[in-house]
Amino acid sequence: MLIIFLLSLALTLAVELSFALLWGLRGRDLLLCALVNLLTNPAVVLLHQLFPRPAATAVFECVACAAEGWYYSRYGRHIRAPWLFSLLCNGLSFSFGLLINVYC
Repeated sequence: MLIIFLLSLALTLAVELSFALLWGLRGRDLLLCALVNLLTNPAVVLLHQLFPRPAATAVFECVACAAEGWYYSRYGRHIRAPWLFSLLCNGLSFSFGLLINVYC
């Protein structure tokens, strides 16, 4: 199960930090992006392992997206449209995860 946590976190950080760089995040805001994902990703993965239903996973992802958006809007210095940024980051990383699960 540790492998699942590590792979999910690695994928999430790779996708979301890459997107954050394209979005223009630098310095402290980029660090904030990494830290909020370190908080939310393991929780979502654990909840998904405990409750593996698609509807439950959708709820967990939405809560994580909202939590990240809140952190970005509250603590981000120069994050344009922090709620949209959170939605797009989470959508991208979730989509990559789905693709990997389908094709691997």
